[in-house]
Amino acid sequence: MDLSFSPEEEAFRAEVRAFIAESKRLLPSALWAPEAVMRSRDDYMAWHKLLYRKGWVAPHWPEQYGGPGWSVTKRYIFNEECAAADMPPLVIFGLTMVGPVIYTFGNDEQKKRFLPRILSGEDWWCQGYSEPGAGSDLASLRLRAAPDKDSGGGYIVNGQKTWTTLAQYADWIFCLVRTDPDVKPQEGISFLLIDMKSPGIAVRPIVVLDGAPEVNEVFFDNVRVPLANRVGEENKGWTYAKFLLVNERSGIAGVARSKRALERLKEFARTELDDGDFRRKLAETEIELAALEFTELRTLAAEAKGGTAGPESSILKIRGTELQQRISELAEEAVGYYAFPDERALGANERFGPEFALGAAGRYFNLRKTSIYGGSNEIQRNIIAKAILGL
Repeated sequence: MDLSFSPEEEAFRAEVRAFIAESKRLLPSALWAPEAVMRSRDDYMAWHKLLYRKGWVAPHWPEQYGGPGWSVTKRYIFNEECAAADMPPLVIFGLTMVGPVIYTFGNDEQKKRFLPRILSGEDWWCQGYSEPGAGSDLASLRLRAAPDKDSGGGYIVNGQKTWTTLAQYADWIFCLVRTDPDVKPQEGISFLLIDMKSPGIAVRPIVVLDGAPEVNEVFFDNVRVPLANRVGEENKGWTYAKFLLVNERSGIAGVARSKRALERLKEFARTELDDGDFRRKLAETEIELAALEFTELRTLAAEAKGGTAGPESSILKIRGTELQQRISELAEEAVGYYAFPDERALGANERFGPEFALGAAGRYFNLRKTSIYGGSNEIQRNIIAKAILGL
């Protein structure tokens, strides 16, 4: 898609490209390969730290809290260039999710305490939303936060969260908790910030389909949380949760990275495949991805005029995740049986077939989750029907 940019914006693009080129000389090459696998906390944080030193780690944050003060267009350019260069994605739980909640709804002490450490990467956050009986029906959550009568206003937390991504590295977890079990479910939820080193917290890993221990169960056994760690008002957490989910769903669409993945697939198919039916599938996918990008650009244009993302984030989430899955399916189809031998679950040490096949099965398996997390696509359709179509 050809878009027009001002001379200032093109100069910014050149600056981003130069910074990425310099950063690649400082990062291990394995971290910016298309098939990169993050194996440690340091791997995840390497690119984060370079961006932090540059002042670019939180493009969407207001300047007063440490953001770079970029326009919506500059943020779009930055995301495009990072994806095109195969730079590793940043961990979103602090930067995209809880950070904006804190600077929007938190008090001054919470902003002073938490925001600088999110930006620097000193604190790694994870998300405590889903439970064994509360996934897409998040309002049915049961993690209980009862008054701590001995603390003068804090809470004692008991229960479980699940599918907690990368909790094995986390210093803090932001949690939706049940503070009033006797009212309408959405009205009895609060938003707590909990230190993962607190006595009574246990983390149990879950190995996912591609063989990585990516998600976890987190158990809370009489965990004490001070009142100072509650964001906003008691029993108003559903409001803050919905605000966070809009930000999450907009980011899940991942248009820039899908464009890069499709470009790599086209490069491989151009030299390795002579199949008219496969070319047709690629063309259809590219057209649908372009349509999704137009939707994303309309959302960004509205934001540039002072608007905020709303129910339309559900459209981005649905189509973005469906296209991510489709591209991974086409990659599997392109490489055929060469996709399978290198998966971590098999413990294979040898590589077979074309380089493009490396990690193809892992990406295919891992991306099955995208239409479920952040609120399943079925739930997103319900949101669209109610909030946009008025049904």
